[in-house]
Amino acid sequence: MEWLASPEAWVALSTLIALEIVLGIDNIIFISILVSRLPVHQRDNARRIGLGLAMLARLLLLFALTWVMGLTADVFHVLGEGISGRDMILIGGGLFLLMKSTHEIHNSFEVGEDSTTSVVVASFGSVLVQIAILDIVFSLDSVITAVGMVDQISIMVIAVVVSVLVMLLASKSIAEFVDANPTIKMLALAFLILIGVTLIAEGFDVHVPKGYVYFAMAFSVSVELLNIRLRKRTQTMKLQKKLG
Repeated sequence: MEWLASPEAWVALSTLIALEIVLGIDNIIFISILVSRLPVHQRDNARRIGLGLAMLARLLLLFALTWVMGLTADVFHVLGEGISGRDMILIGGGLFLLMKSTHEIHNSFEVGEDSTTSVVVASFGSVLVQIAILDIVFSLDSVITAVGMVDQISIMVIAVVVSVLVMLLASKSIAEFVDANPTIKMLALAFLILIGVTLIAEGFDVHVPKGYVYFAMAFSVSVELLNIRLRKRTQTMKLQKKLG
């Protein structure tokens, strides 16, 4: 714990916590989407357990740091391109996000086409399994980011624990906001498709600067928040006209 006396280490810790929270937002959104298919009385427990699984997955990967960093050796070649174990995990994770997000978008349209159709209620166990798989995907991205920033595993552990605690406190508010604004849910699913494509590209050694991805996401969210505010203002004006 010699890093406690190092100002640079504290700067790295603060930066890593912020970055872990940013990376965890996608996880919160997807967990919120998955638990929304559960009965209302089970959602809070599923959300807490899901975030607990997220923290556990990150910590397990951090303690298996040597194994994670050793996945860079090529296992086989495709069209002259070397594919390592790390690449296979990134590609597989990206494909999972693409398939899951597309499936959720399709389900959203199915429910929207027929107002008499009830929302499919998933089982508690199946939702937790999907959350666990998702946590592994996002944990790999999180761990690789942490490894690239700092050398001390204690800093990584503190950053992971703090970021998950912050997400745990904010998860219910985010989930309720997503439920109340269906367009936000669709936008979130589109983001997950984007992240899936990015992971696949990274798996084929095509580096996509994360700054561009997060800028695109932030810009889209800003526009959507303006749209939400405009819709509420329009609805208020219409209500005032009717009352007048």
